[in-house]
Amino acid sequence: MSSVAFIGTGVMGRSMAGHLLKAGHTLHVHNRTKEKAQGLLDAGAHWHGTPGAAAAQADFVFTIVGFPTDVEETYFGPRGILAHAKRGTVVVDMTTSSPVLARRIAEAAAGKGLQALDAPVTGGDVGAREARLVIMVGGDEAAFARTRPLFEVMGKNILLHGGPGAGQLCKLANQIGIASVMVSWCEALAFAQRAGLDPVRVLESISGGAAGSVGMTVLAPRALRGDFAPGFYVKHFLKDLRLALAAAEEMKLDLPGTAQAKKLYDEVARRGWDDCGTQALFRLYSGQLKPGAP
Repeated sequence: MSSVAFIGTGVMGRSMAGHLLKAGHTLHVHNRTKEKAQGLLDAGAHWHGTPGAAAAQADFVFTIVGFPTDVEETYFGPRGILAHAKRGTVVVDMTTSSPVLARRIAEAAAGKGLQALDAPVTGGDVGAREARLVIMVGGDEAAFARTRPLFEVMGKNILLHGGPGAGQLCKLANQIGIASVMVSWCEALAFAQRAGLDPVRVLESISGGAAGSVGMTVLAPRALRGDFAPGFYVKHFLKDLRLALAAAEEMKLDLPGTAQAKKLYDEVARRGWDDCGTQALFRLYSGQLKPGAP
């Protein structure tokens, strides 16, 4: 059993940390809002007031925070991980963040006798709760081997994709793949509803065929029920699309489908729905389906 620090106990992080605690590891936690960690504390986790204080107690440090600026502060700030973690600790950022920042963290960590991995995840709130996340890892192979038993407590599909930053690049490819899929099921259901069909029955027919996707089977039913609670926030998905398009531009690669999805999600955010789940995209289409709408 290991001593583990977990920084970020939001929608996904609290489930991930909970699996580690249930597996018997000693858990040290920090979150900007202590109330979001209360369930873990009640189950036996130890609270710390800063990321560095939690990291100082651990052999492995996991982070899953919001934005690259949050990652930077969590690692490089005066009360952050790199200033306080013990030599030999493995630090693992599971936030979807910048590949460039992942390389910076790995270089700075090596200079302090630490090992760093970037290991963003996909699977949303359900995957986190059910411990079947896909974990995409970049970094040193020996550090990956050390950390794998802990990854296996949180996920099922766990692969090392290369050196520092490779996990982030793989996750951005994942988000590119999701972007157009989200648009496609929204348009399919809007089309069906405008045609006078029952979109729930249409979804039952098409989700099991070639059109099927996780978005269609998990998120579309929520949207049709009017449930826009976040499994994954619009604001975080927009962040991911910006990162993906920036990386593509650097590689001189044109991604028109991703660019169009970002444009639509920008409109979702403009309407004040950025704290909703990504299925809130359907609200742009359902607005056209109200009685009297053109």
